[in-house]
Amino acid sequence: MTIQLNMIQSIGLAVIFLLIGKAVKKSIPLFSKYAIPSPVIGGLIFSIIHMILKQSNIVLFEFDTTLQTFFQTMFFCTVGFNASLKMLKIGGKQIFIFLIISTVFAFLQNILAVGLAKVVGISPLLALLTASPALTGGHGTSAAVAPSIEALGYPEALTVALTAATFGVIAGSLLGSPMANRLITKYNLLDKKKNQSSDEIAYDLSIIEAKKTTLDTNKINTAFFQILIAMAIGTYLTDALNKFVGQWVNGVTFPAYIGAMLMAAVIRNISDNSNLLKTPLEEIEVVGEVSLNLFLGMALITLKLWHLVDLALPMLILLLGQCIMMYLYGMFVSYPLMGKNYDSAVIVAGLTGFAMGSTSNAMANMNSVTEKYVYSKTAFFVVPIVGSLFIDFINIGIIYGFIGFLS
Repeated sequence: MTIQLNMIQSIGLAVIFLLIGKAVKKSIPLFSKYAIPSPVIGGLIFSIIHMILKQSNIVLFEFDTTLQTFFQTMFFCTVGFNASLKMLKIGGKQIFIFLIISTVFAFLQNILAVGLAKVVGISPLLALLTASPALTGGHGTSAAVAPSIEALGYPEALTVALTAATFGVIAGSLLGSPMANRLITKYNLLDKKKNQSSDEIAYDLSIIEAKKTTLDTNKINTAFFQILIAMAIGTYLTDALNKFVGQWVNGVTFPAYIGAMLMAAVIRNISDNSNLLKTPLEEIEVVGEVSLNLFLGMALITLKLWHLVDLALPMLILLLGQCIMMYLYGMFVSYPLMGKNYDSAVIVAGLTGFAMGSTSNAMANMNSVTEKYVYSKTAFFVVPIVGSLFIDFINIGIIYGFIGFLS
């Protein structure tokens, strides 16, 4: 028996299991420890139930994913509003160096996956989904990129991408803090930190700290209006990009959210540098959080876990390879380039968190390290700016460059 859910029923079911995921996360501390998103928990619960029902020939669910596409575009539009050139300038040299380190690693993740694809016997395009889309990008980016791979003839793309993203969140949490701890103890960095002169750069943390203010109705309206305008104009930008790039690279089609991200970035930088308009960033962040939850909730309930039967071993090999590369890159590239000091060791924990999972993992990793030793003002300034404001934007470009090359 097949049950077809319409647009409203599909989003309703996604919300039900999102709430179930929240309840499970609250009752099982392990999920909070590893920062597993509630939509992922609830969605996986439904997907496991769905797989059992399908394999038992009891029922198969079919979904209308119209609203998934809408909320996906809305979420990535809010990401675009984070792309502030003014913020990059304020961060200075440390931000720029760490952004390059993070960008190079996202590129290397894809090189490794594509290089190992033939060894493990799967398509390079599927292998790509276990790299920067899932790891540097996390659940949001991987779920957004997967349809582009599905359209090229790989129906298992979404399941591969989201499974890899879940693995990455856990691996990033397990690796990050021990790597920093190893560096601190091996090179006696804590004593050196205590002996540092007091002329350490006094970053203005107010520019990244969340302000505890009451949300304003007018600002929420403005946030929605700016997002929807960026989404609307963004559709034309996406069409123009597809037409232009299509002349040079066959088979590459950018999703709708690319144009929305670009338009949002334009609006943000106009807001930063003029009085023509003001962008309510806190309210946009709230809209982004809600749209991400709804988008992920729908993406996870549509997982077809039965597609993983033949891919489990190849995926495990690919992901373990990513873990090894993360360790080597963090210890022997990121640490020395960021200064070979206590702060750079804490930054390694942060890089491992968001390069394998999410910015929340990065913050949790760094918090774990600094609770044991001492606070790192530099690390808690640099990592969130790169991890939450810039790397997603750059990563999307890297991913679609690889898709264009491989397709």
